[in-house]
Amino acid sequence: MANTDIGSIYAVALRNTRALEKQGLTQMERQLSGLERYPDYASVLRRHAETTKAQIGRLDKALADLGESPSGLKEAVTNVAGTIGAAVHATAQDETLKNLYAGYAYQYDQIAAYKSLAVIAERAGHSDHAALAKTAIEEETKAAEAIAQLIEPVTKTYLDLTLSGQKADS
Repeated sequence: MANTDIGSIYAVALRNTRALEKQGLTQMERQLSGLERYPDYASVLRRHAETTKAQIGRLDKALADLGESPSGLKEAVTNVAGTIGAAVHATAQDETLKNLYAGYAYQYDQIAAYKSLAVIAERAGHSDHAALAKTAIEEETKAAEAIAQLIEPVTKTYLDLTLSGQKADS
């Protein structure tokens, strides 16, 4: 039977959002090792990886405020999913482009998760936590915008490298 009290629902939402952030961090860290030919892209990922670590810290604090802790199982599963996702793209000729597209879409997945988390936090009586979720929405929106600005230049670099016979992916 599903949890029907707002405190339990909120704790699960926090754990889910934290697991989502950990998955994203795993994917970003894995991608960074192959972006030497895309310094602007690597720079955006490095900055967002640091932002993501701060978001995880805020989620940890919110969980601690509730007397809760992250789900080890959820984190293990999402870390494996993040590793597999990056590994699957690594088998493709256009790995860099696929990772770019996935990262762009992932930002909007996180924006949706944080919007939902803000509503749940408010309903659970944690308006201070809702404010943290709204900060994360702003951060994820900025990351999505930064990635959007990279789509055309990264694609052009990918084409230039590939068409000249150079290695375009890691």
